[in-house]
Amino acid sequence: MKPLIVQKYGGATLADPEKIRSVAARVANQSKENSLIVVVSAMGKTTNSLIDLANQVSSHPQRREMDMLLTVGERISMSLMSMALNDLGCPAISFTGSQAGIFTDDSHVNAFIKDVKPFRVEESLKTDKVVILAGFQGVSPATKEITTLGRGGSDTSAVAMAASFNADRCEILKDVPAVFTADPNIVKSARPLQELNYDQLMEMTFWGAKVLHYRSVELAKLRNVTLYIGPASNKTSDGTLVKKGLNMFESCKALSLNSHEMVLGILSKEKNPAKALKELQTLFDQKQIAFPQLLHCEMNADKLEMLLTGPQEIVQAIKKELQNHPQFSLLPTDFSTVTVTCTGATSPEITQQVLNVLADRQLHSHKLMMSAMSVTVLVEAPIRKQVIESLHQLI
Repeated sequence: MKPLIVQKYGGATLADPEKIRSVAARVANQSKENSLIVVVSAMGKTTNSLIDLANQVSSHPQRREMDMLLTVGERISMSLMSMALNDLGCPAISFTGSQAGIFTDDSHVNAFIKDVKPFRVEESLKTDKVVILAGFQGVSPATKEITTLGRGGSDTSAVAMAASFNADRCEILKDVPAVFTADPNIVKSARPLQELNYDQLMEMTFWGAKVLHYRSVELAKLRNVTLYIGPASNKTSDGTLVKKGLNMFESCKALSLNSHEMVLGILSKEKNPAKALKELQTLFDQKQIAFPQLLHCEMNADKLEMLLTGPQEIVQAIKKELQNHPQFSLLPTDFSTVTVTCTGATSPEITQQVLNVLADRQLHSHKLMMSAMSVTVLVEAPIRKQVIESLHQLI
């Protein structure tokens, strides 16, 4: 019996018909030695284009209708990939998330996978077909509605399938050769990381690393799914291997730099944090805004301050709604976070080094936030790149 591999191809690797045919040729070649489930994202910037289209016809697009719209992108990719594979003589069949048995809660735009019952996928694999799966989507068994898993949710689709079938590994294939010590578009000297453990990658993705969706890494850890992150174009690339136990006994040192580009500071007149969060959730529900990622909550005698981040469309929608709101107000500054993730656990020395570098370069930070494996500074958005470039010397 051939080993089973789940592969996920990002939008940049599927951006045009030529790239789809190139990926299809790669998949067809690998199918000779492996059983394959291939999870696909939408082509190129299709998701962004669909969001723009929605905003051109509606000031508050309903989240249910956004899910109906956004799932089109992955359906286009899956069907084209299946066509290309069949033309190469490689039997293939495409499935939507609901057809593949990916069941979610009833949230729209940011649903959680609750169960996977991939009966049709299993039947197709038994007949030696390559299964092409539309990532990023599922169905709520309670409401029978199509749902989406949030930006980057195709990663979670792939890991969920790999976990369900106990696959040999889950390959997240991109247009970059590996996970790097920092964004190579900002830091030219950034270096590839050959191996990480789940906790390190979870910390990196929570604090802004775009290599994988945070939930997908969390699921991979829970179900012990071996991850490989590498380029779609080169089978022999070293890439980055992520699995249990790697790097666990190294001494504490700075490992990588990650960043959330857009962070909003929100002040609440309600001093009780539970009530404030509930009121904010109610407001976002009324305005059809998906709740963003909560990074920090600070309670003082005279104020309650929250730091939130999310995709650009969510951040812009929140800014619009809170401009003149009686209960909530926005801090006037656009912020970013820059995070140093460490091996082992953080030490006072690394925190001191971070503060020394910022002081030497006269780069002001508004907050210092600590977690078990990270030191995070909150800085004004215009100096984000300077902070990243400066702190990379610690890696």
